[in-house]
Amino acid sequence: MLTLSLSEFLVSNFIELLQALFQTHEGDGAFLFWSKEILGASLILALCWVLAQLAILILNKWGTRLTAFTSSDLDDRVLQRVIPYVSRLFIVTGSYLAIRSLPLHEKLVLIASGIIFVILVAIVCNLIYHAIDELMKWYVASQQETSGAVMSRQMMPVVEKIVSLVLMGAALVVVLKHFNYDIFSLVTALGIGSLAIGMAAKDTLAHMISGFTIMLDRPFRIGDRILLAGGQIGDVADIGLRSTKIKTLDNQLLIIPNSDLCNSMLTNLAFPNSRAKGRINIGVAYGSDVDQVKVLLVATALEAENVLSDPLPDAYFVSFGDSALNMSLFFWVEEYATLFATTDRVNSLIIKRFREKNIEIPFPVRTIIMDGINR
Repeated sequence: MLTLSLSEFLVSNFIELLQALFQTHEGDGAFLFWSKEILGASLILALCWVLAQLAILILNKWGTRLTAFTSSDLDDRVLQRVIPYVSRLFIVTGSYLAIRSLPLHEKLVLIASGIIFVILVAIVCNLIYHAIDELMKWYVASQQETSGAVMSRQMMPVVEKIVSLVLMGAALVVVLKHFNYDIFSLVTALGIGSLAIGMAAKDTLAHMISGFTIMLDRPFRIGDRILLAGGQIGDVADIGLRSTKIKTLDNQLLIIPNSDLCNSMLTNLAFPNSRAKGRINIGVAYGSDVDQVKVLLVATALEAENVLSDPLPDAYFVSFGDSALNMSLFFWVEEYATLFATTDRVNSLIIKRFREKNIEIPFPVRTIIMDGINR
């Protein structure tokens, strides 16, 4: 009985409170009017909540079935990231529509709906950001699995910051436009400021844009051995946002601005694979059997460690020299890092085999005739 009396007391006081809040000069009709409006707003909110639950159910049940037909897991990952934000989007949209449907004071409606609109824009930006973030992670992972590429560690944080700044700028413009602020002056100020910054730091920006170009176009990867236009050879140690670091064969570190690399020609010795071709030029005396020399060069190359038998080494009679018949031996190694040592072994074996076969490697000979020296 005590509980029932307490419940009746609370209900009666709640009704009296509503009557006191919504009663106007029109009398008791105002309470009925506000009750209908609140009921309508509640129905809108409830409908959006039901739609949110229905959207989650559809995405979890049918969305995963649709993504199962694709070979990539990108759509599955993006779907799982955006489902919570889809639910929030429906609920906040319902709150916005419910507030707008109530016949409250104009300023009160403007403030309440404005706050909800800002929250709505934030949810949309978060949804887009998480989808893009999942896309970038998938891209990096797929590149590492397919080609062994290693994207520079500076790229992902920078790209994430750029995406965040772009989304924040777009959200700011949308919010200001919603509150009827003049965004033309803001855009003009940002444009002038960006132009001034770009003119002051044009070299740095050029290096940064070139760094993005190198990271996306990937003419070389970390660990690749490249030949620069100046003749330097080295392994790529790091690809930064402003410069690229190359470790030379002399264990020195070259720091080259990215814009210089983008505007110069270089050779990637590790692409399309790590195989490398060696060449040895040698001269034999006139009168030597050229065919015998070619056979001996090929056989000698095959004796050396790391020389591949497929493709086979090749030997060619290149030209007639001043004091020798010029020959060239070509051979392949599996790893370009072993080319120098393998060339040394092949040269040593060639000298040994030529001595065994009495094949002469002539020195340049000059005959000087001194006429009238005794005059």
